[in-house]
Amino acid sequence: MARLRDSGVTPTMQRLAILEFLESTKSHPTADEVYTAVHKSCPTIARATIYNTLEALTKAGTILQLTMDAGAARYDADIGPHVHFRCRVCGRVYDIDTRQQRCLGRAADGHQIESVRTYAFGVCASCRGKRKPEVTASERDSRGKKPKASSDAARPPKGKGVRHAP
Repeated sequence: MARLRDSGVTPTMQRLAILEFLESTKSHPTADEVYTAVHKSCPTIARATIYNTLEALTKAGTILQLTMDAGAARYDADIGPHVHFRCRVCGRVYDIDTRQQRCLGRAADGHQIESVRTYAFGVCASCRGKRKPEVTASERDSRGKKPKASSDAARPPKGKGVRHAP
């Protein structure tokens, strides 16, 4: 409740339920996923309330809206600096540890830094373990080509093809 008040958002039962759900998950849910989860404990909540609350919490700086793909925005209650990873195979979005991430601080070149968002895209470790290794064109070439058919197979069948002069 204090987090809502501190950001200037009036606490309501619905807003508290939405924020508590976001704080309890690391899955970076979409608005529809938030609705599905919160609707279980608040069956009277409307989908519009979810969308309006997510927008209000984002504008207030209480949560982050992640725009990692054109499909749907995702939401995160962790507003501290961290990196989000999206697997292009399974579509999962999660936080990754990047100790080498450069911290800009509160100012850079005279500009006031309010937030830094970093998105990483690739194939997650789980999907990499499930996939067959991809063979590159150069690897295919280095393995050699199929042997050509024997010379008998290359000849046309008798009575067809080239005519021989008597």
